[in-house]
Amino acid sequence: MKAKVEDAPVVRLHLEDPEIVKLLFGENDGNLKLIEKSIGVQIHARGNTLALSGDLVDVQLAERLLSELYEILRKGHPIYPNDILSAIRILSGNNSVKLKDIFLDTVYISSKRRLITPKSLAQKLYIDAIRSYDIVFSIGPAGTGKTYLAMAMGVAALTKKELHRIILTRPAVEAGEKLGFLPGDMLEKVNPYLRPLYDALHDMMDFETASRLLEKGVIEVAPLAFMRGRTLNDSFVILDEAQNTTSEQMKMFLTRLGYSSKAVITGDITQIDLPTGKISGLVEAREILSSIEGIHFSYFTEVDVVRHPLVQDIIRAYEGQAQRKNSSERVGK
Repeated sequence: MKAKVEDAPVVRLHLEDPEIVKLLFGENDGNLKLIEKSIGVQIHARGNTLALSGDLVDVQLAERLLSELYEILRKGHPIYPNDILSAIRILSGNNSVKLKDIFLDTVYISSKRRLITPKSLAQKLYIDAIRSYDIVFSIGPAGTGKTYLAMAMGVAALTKKELHRIILTRPAVEAGEKLGFLPGDMLEKVNPYLRPLYDALHDMMDFETASRLLEKGVIEVAPLAFMRGRTLNDSFVILDEAQNTTSEQMKMFLTRLGYSSKAVITGDITQIDLPTGKISGLVEAREILSSIEGIHFSYFTEVDVVRHPLVQDIIRAYEGQAQRKNSSERVGK
């Protein structure tokens, strides 16, 4: 049973640098209010000293959170409300993690001077895996940064001249709409399927630079079918929406990899749009390749979602429905 807030001891936290303290508190103490609401503690600020009260476990979490965010700000890394929510999830889930090890691992600085960094422990481990392995599978729900972080790693490697090109691909699966009824030639028909890859690319590079690299073929965005028969050397290759590959397509893609190349395969096995009876190449690859040394599988859950907070609730609701459906089907048998 939790102690009443008014009966709980007060923990005081003194922070030295008044300029960093202003950044930590946020405009009109907005960051402190967010922490109060999210953790369930009371925070009273007087100058550079904070008085934290509430349940002891919650107060300890808030104290650690504020101390670690303060140190991150001192390193020159900005802190946004979404970062605070991510930090609370990280510290709540793993007591041994240091926020600076995650938030200060800059993957890439976008053309808008925005730092691209991991926002969860799973994202940090994913980035480390891409650095260490030539083939990385990333499996988890939408919004967990699987493709975005892979693309940032690819752009960073291209910028550092660690490889010669980036290839972004995804299967063009007919999800309720027939390609034949779409206007234009084949490339124009599949372009809507590739649009999310272009969007992420333009979020990292200014439009002129991205367009020039696309025109020269240094960056290529193409449907998966266009990979057949090729050997991809000195490349960073990303296969997105891999849950919608067939077994044959996945094998074809994986055997395209040439010398000095990396491949990242991302997908959400809960959103397979293949026709009934078709086996997902991603699901099959997980079963066949998980024991091969040199291939790594990274997994994400709804806790790692970095979109609107409601997205986590939506994912949980759908997963709950799927579990109830599976249970009732087993009972029916």
